[in-house]
Amino acid sequence: MADAVVRCLRDGRLDGEHAPALAMQGSLQCCPLAARTMLHLAVAVASNAAAGKAQARGVVVVAFDRSPEVYLDFMRRSGLDSNALGRCVQILDCYSDPLGWKQNIRIQSHQEDTRTPCSKNKDNITIFRSVKDVAKLLCSIIDLGRGFEGESKTYFSVAIDSISTMLRYASLQSISSLLSNLQSHDQISLILWLMHSDLHEPKFSRAFECLSTMVACVEPEVADSGYGEERRGNLSFLEHNYSKAKFHVRLKRRNGRVKHLYEELHVEGYDVKFVSASSLSLEVNQNLVPKVQFNLELSEKERSDRANVVLPFEHQGSLIN
Repeated sequence: MADAVVRCLRDGRLDGEHAPALAMQGSLQCCPLAARTMLHLAVAVASNAAAGKAQARGVVVVAFDRSPEVYLDFMRRSGLDSNALGRCVQILDCYSDPLGWKQNIRIQSHQEDTRTPCSKNKDNITIFRSVKDVAKLLCSIIDLGRGFEGESKTYFSVAIDSISTMLRYASLQSISSLLSNLQSHDQISLILWLMHSDLHEPKFSRAFECLSTMVACVEPEVADSGYGEERRGNLSFLEHNYSKAKFHVRLKRRNGRVKHLYEELHVEGYDVKFVSASSLSLEVNQNLVPKVQFNLELSEKERSDRANVVLPFEHQGSLIN
């Protein structure tokens, strides 16, 4: 199933359509697993771009939750060399100085002379210092994407690591508008983002789901702690397995049909593997079928009662003159 998701991300958009969008959801309990899965998909997009197998020539990672060095290190360990990173990965750093406070301190101490909302730190890292200004953020993402090399029209992908962090600085309406504008931009091949759904009201998750063509949920497996279930008041303390999770995907196809896919996700170091969960899929499918039983056999009493039923069109007695 992960291959099916990566294939959709690799193929990108069709002329006249919006870019496909993957909305990933996870709770705080499975934050490491959800973030690792997001990184895995971003690396897959960058790898396909580097190999010339994708519509996109590169990926712009909008980093809110982690330092850009974390992403670059993960991509190197996943097999992307320096040449591929330089050609196919650009990181918009909204983590290091999101509101420009560090720059203001340097200005006050006369270490810098100008105040800029966006500046180049390294070849593929650009620091963004005005995260409340969603319009400037949109322009910065598009400017970075246009920098990828390619013949004729150059497509690029966008990966946003935390919608939840964005919601600290901007409204739901402005972020929805940002995603919608990215989807409709004629050079963007695909978008993917991660959101911690348990931090927000359900209406927030629904709003972003409406913009997406794929929704992926990462749910941690809960196991007994090994010492039995310990209760304090009404709380039961259970141990979460942070190396394994359930991965549910809902694909909205172009013909309007929706496909549900289920797999188990295993994290081993820097490696992320997807294992087929056919038994889980079968169990879910069975639960979707209404539990209705039809008995086609009649008992003797039922046959007798049926024979004695007088139908409206049957003659009931002799005619009265």
